[in-house]
Amino acid sequence: MGDTKASLDIKEFPDSEVHQTRVLTLKEWQDKWVTGNTTFHQEKGNQLLKKHLETFLNGQSGLRVFFPLCGKAVEMKWFADRGHNVVGVEISELGIREFFKEQNLSYSEEQLAEIPGATVFKSSSGNISLYCCSIFDLPRANIGQFDRIWDRGALVAINPDDRKRYTDIILSLLRKGFRYLLAVLSYDPTKHAGPPFYVADAEIRKLFGTKCSISCLEKVDAFEERHKHWGIDYIFEKLYLLTEK
Repeated sequence: MGDTKASLDIKEFPDSEVHQTRVLTLKEWQDKWVTGNTTFHQEKGNQLLKKHLETFLNGQSGLRVFFPLCGKAVEMKWFADRGHNVVGVEISELGIREFFKEQNLSYSEEQLAEIPGATVFKSSSGNISLYCCSIFDLPRANIGQFDRIWDRGALVAINPDDRKRYTDIILSLLRKGFRYLLAVLSYDPTKHAGPPFYVADAEIRKLFGTKCSISCLEKVDAFEERHKHWGIDYIFEKLYLLTEK
């Protein structure tokens, strides 16, 4: 059934006003981790990433891979195990500690002089570094640029009014020859205010189109029983590949 629904055109809401004034504070995101309200976490990883992994990596090794708003994404270990260098940013210290615990990884932690109150957690192997701070503060840490970015649960979690700021940071982190995989969710935003926030195809092209070539690799039916509580009756996950223009 999923394949049939995914083959249908998805109605776009390019000028949805519903989400424009919606704001979640960093404290509210941190509270989600404290209360265990993290249904956005995928214990088995993202299936679309698995399917398009070779397209994403493009046969290259030793890549620097960035995970914005990483949570405790299991994919970070996937890439590290393949010999890539992983850097993530996450506001929840609890989420970061849970990642290392659940992946059975030892780590060290260090205060960041450049960002008061921020900490970087580094795996003992040295190829996973997770920064506990706001992504909007991250540029002060001078983390360098990346070959790959996996953006799932990041752009869709950013308050709509902050998307341009977010995009500017992401674009500044991209190295020549980059590949940026972006997963977004499509549903009727007049029925659910988010997060995750609805991001229209036109919005993606507006945000990234001047510097990136953009192609939609796939769209799949992502509807689960829990989505009924959002007041929606459909939701699709769309995977975009952004490359250097």
